[in-house]
Amino acid sequence: MPFTATEIPGLMLFEPTVFEDSRGYFFESYNEKTFCDQGFDIRWVQDNQSSSQFGVIRGLHYQLPPYAQTKLVRVIRGKILDVAVDIRKGSPSFGKAYSKVLSAKNRRQLLIPKGFAHGFSVLSEKAEVMYKCDAFYNKESEAGIIYNDAELHIDWRLPDEAKLISDKDLQLPTFAQCMNSFVFEG
Repeated sequence: MPFTATEIPGLMLFEPTVFEDSRGYFFESYNEKTFCDQGFDIRWVQDNQSSSQFGVIRGLHYQLPPYAQTKLVRVIRGKILDVAVDIRKGSPSFGKAYSKVLSAKNRRQLLIPKGFAHGFSVLSEKAEVMYKCDAFYNKESEAGIIYNDAELHIDWRLPDEAKLISDKDLQLPTFAQCMNSFVFEG
């Protein structure tokens, strides 16, 4: 089974079957039937790709309803620590952060449903991250949480002197102050 449930309801780790031989490897990074067979009937409408250097932290980002996004995140070059924070009010894991190393080598992907803030830190010299979204980007619905919020206790696995954060991300509010209309539907 390529899907593994995490300790946070709705957050899933996807590990595709990889076929390797002397020529290299092949795998299906996404197969609609595989996802539908597991109850994930998602219509992807946008693919995003970013390139970042060691020490970059992007996030924690999300879009507010009705433009909230489910994301399927994978790394096509390098290694990141991918982080998702449950911001669904009433969830048994409300305010809990989950992190997993995703890399081009391990080919893991994180399926992040609506109601989560998302971010990552780059642990390799460079990293290229690609993710699918089930809703289009909408600037007016952008929201986020400051990466170093004391309540979330996220270890980005980077030394302080190496952290590179955009000015925009440094202005994000704390978890307690963030805009949030998500509700856990269990």
